[in-house]
Amino acid sequence: MSIGSRPPGRTRSRALRMPWKAVRIIAFYLVLMAAWQAIYRLELWPRYVFPGPADVWEALRYTIDNGELWRATQATMERMMVGYTLSIFIGLAVGIAMGSLKWVDETVGSLVLGLQSLPSVTWFPLAILWFGLNEKAIIFVVLMGSVNSIAISSRTGVKNIPPTLTRAASMFGGRKWQQIAYVVIPGMLPQLVQGLKLGWSFAWRSLLAAELLFVSLSLGHLLQVGRDLNDAAQVVGIMLVVVAIGMVVDRLLFGRLERWVSEHWGMRTA
Repeated sequence: MSIGSRPPGRTRSRALRMPWKAVRIIAFYLVLMAAWQAIYRLELWPRYVFPGPADVWEALRYTIDNGELWRATQATMERMMVGYTLSIFIGLAVGIAMGSLKWVDETVGSLVLGLQSLPSVTWFPLAILWFGLNEKAIIFVVLMGSVNSIAISSRTGVKNIPPTLTRAASMFGGRKWQQIAYVVIPGMLPQLVQGLKLGWSFAWRSLLAAELLFVSLSLGHLLQVGRDLNDAAQVVGIMLVVVAIGMVVDRLLFGRLERWVSEHWGMRTA
C-alpha cells in the first residue's frame, strides 16, 4: 500500500455510509415539504401571503418558460464572480501583509477588523455616490462584503505557520516571493479555505441585497418584482433558487476544496 492511499476498510465504510446519508437528506426534505403543504392547507394565512408548494412551482415554471430565471441567474452570477474574484486577490494580499509585517498588522489590521463588523449593505449608498447606480456599484458592494473576512482568515493562516519553516526557506536562499509562493500560501491554505467560504456567503448576501435596489434583470430584481406585484409565490420561488445556488456552490466547490485540503494536509477544516 502506498503512503498516500487510503485503507480499504475505510473506503468501503465510507461507500456504505453514502447511500444512507442521501436517504436521510431526501427524507428530511420530503418531511419538510409535507409540513409546508399541511400548513398551507390549514389556511392560517391567506393563500396570496402564504403560497403552497404547487403555487411556488407554477411561479418558477413561468419564469423558466419565459427565460427570465436563466437570464437573471446568469447576470447575478457574473456580478458575483467579478466581485468575489477581486476580493480574493485583494484580501489575500492584505492578509499576507498583515500576517508577515507587524506594522501592517497594527495599522491596516485594525482597520480591517473594524470594517468587518460593518454590514456590507451599508456600503451601497456610498457606492451609488461614487459610481452611480450601475454595475460598478454592485460589484463594489460585493467586494466590500467579502474582502475583510478573506483578509482576516489569510492573516490567521500566516500567523499559524511555524516560524521554523520560513526561517528554513530563508536559510536555503529563498527570496521573499519564493517564500510566499512555496511556504506561506501552502501553509495557510487550511485557514484560507474557511475564509473563502465565509467570504462567499457574505458576498452572496451582499449581492442580493444590492440587486433589490438595482433595476436590471437579476435574482434580486425578480424578488423586488414579486414584492411589487404582491406575488408571494414568486418571492418564495426565487428565495429557493438563491438557497439552491448557495448549497450547490458549497457542496461542489468548497466541499471538494475542504476534502482536498484534508487529504493533502492531514487535517480537517472546521
